[in-house]
Amino acid sequence: LVMIDFQSQMAFATHSIDAVNLRMNAGLVAHAAAGFKVSTILTTVAEKSFSGPMFTEITDAFPGQELLDRTSMNTWEDANVIQVVNAIGKKRIVLAGLWTSVCIVGPALSALDQGFEVYVIADACGDVSTEAHNRAMDRMVQAGVRPITSLQYMLELQRDWARGDTYDLTTGIAKKFGGAYGLGIIYAKTMFGAQEG
Repeated sequence: LVMIDFQSQMAFATHSIDAVNLRMNAGLVAHAAAGFKVSTILTTVAEKSFSGPMFTEITDAFPGQELLDRTSMNTWEDANVIQVVNAIGKKRIVLAGLWTSVCIVGPALSALDQGFEVYVIADACGDVSTEAHNRAMDRMVQAGVRPITSLQYMLELQRDWARGDTYDLTTGIAKKFGGAYGLGIIYAKTMFGAQEG
């Protein structure tokens, strides 16, 4: 998982998704990845000089993890990021971040070109307009990227409600970051002690 440029300055100009949903979806993805021990890279652009800190919904999931700060718009062109990608050694890359048409398209197409299987978490990405986000998603899908959503990402990590060792983790993340789905879990557990599976 590579989480890219979830920073204040980038979010201010994001209009394809509202900031609350963006932060909740990013938090859901980050906490799911941390809980399921997914190899995760956190990267920022011009953190100290322009774009500001990464969302705490993400950094709280990875306490003490180094943020790889870049100057390049295409994360794939940053030597430090590629060094970590190569050290992880996986052939599947999942991307989420800001802005879809620049900082997600670049690494997505570059990774595809190098033979990686690439997924983009569409609702954990945003852009300056809905049009910009949608055209970027179209471009990536046409090139072979597989779009998914934040909740889908977490539930695919869980895969089976009978996996009791991660059941509380998954439902706990959903209750905190999962919007209406999380409210449904809270309601069902509170009102009649229900649980999936």
